[in-house]
Amino acid sequence: MRFAEYEETADEWITIFEADAYPDFLEPAAVRYGPAVKTFRELVDESYDSVDLLKRIEEEPQPLRVQLLRVFRRYVSPDTPVEGLKVKKRTDRLIAAYSSRFRPLAEVSAKLAERPEPDEALLALLAEQGNRGGKGYDLTETFFTWAEAALPDTYQIDGPRRAGSDILLPDRLAGFPVSIPADFLISRGRTPVVTGFARYDSDRGGAQEDDRIGGNRDKIVEILRYARERDLSLKVLLVNDGPGLTLGSMWRDYAALEALDEERVRVCTLKMLDSRRIAHWIQN
Repeated sequence: MRFAEYEETADEWITIFEADAYPDFLEPAAVRYGPAVKTFRELVDESYDSVDLLKRIEEEPQPLRVQLLRVFRRYVSPDTPVEGLKVKKRTDRLIAAYSSRFRPLAEVSAKLAERPEPDEALLALLAEQGNRGGKGYDLTETFFTWAEAALPDTYQIDGPRRAGSDILLPDRLAGFPVSIPADFLISRGRTPVVTGFARYDSDRGGAQEDDRIGGNRDKIVEILRYARERDLSLKVLLVNDGPGLTLGSMWRDYAALEALDEERVRVCTLKMLDSRRIAHWIQN
């Protein structure tokens, strides 16, 4: 069956990765993020301005440093990208670019004094941000576990099982012309046979959905062009799941990606993995 043919029963093929409802997650959030908030208050008291505060945070060990940076962004500089702050060697550059917009330290201290301890609102924000991507990690971990059990020992799957750096296809495919990141690469011995992308959609993505579909289309076209030019049997698999797939045009949009090349492209949810449609296709 093609992915499009599952649309009428789409809800039956979706996997739901559950999350705690509010306010149930506040107690574990206090355990996870409470120490960082306490340390942030202490560093504010020790610092002489907001730039100094950031530099002191940068000296803290991981994973506390990243948690402190998230609090810093909330209190001091909502414009500063946390991903940029994670890289220590970029700190001076980011200070030069954003420090003029940092909230003054005296004001930060005053705002902190107004907040209760524990600050449940802040804990909720940190928990929400910290859990972002968690269901996507659950998706990729489940897929990797399936691939290792379902495919013969001659096949290997590589990539970030949960968090981690994506595979850059030029690093794995000789002469690949474009820097495309992929979530996994399945090989038989030294021969790459399937590369692909995984995504969990808790909700419909709106404009981001359109951008992602277009981006996936461009990636697929580039991978297929490379495979044909080199006479390779390389295929593309998109493992997508979540209730967002059943909203709007998402299912049809992904079905259209599969239709780009029905022999070399597949789209599936986790519940479709055990069908011959996927396991047999990977091996043939």
